Amino acid sequence: MRATVGDRIRVHGRAVGMADHLGEVIEIRTMGTDEYLVIRYDDGHEGLLSPGSDCEILHSNG
Repeated sequence: MRATVGDRIRVHGRAVGMADHLGEVIEIRTMGTDEYLVIRYDDGHEGLLSPGSDCEILHSNG
């Protein structure tokens, strides 16, 4: 799963009834062979994410 800066990401809730979290990839950090995404979520907070099976990358068209 590859993302680029500007892509949107959706992290699905971990339990039934939990809301998804949506955000934008603002930076990509590589540490060794691992890739981490810096996400600015729609609620304003930022976090470091290692995308897994609970994530969808919504590629930007620009």
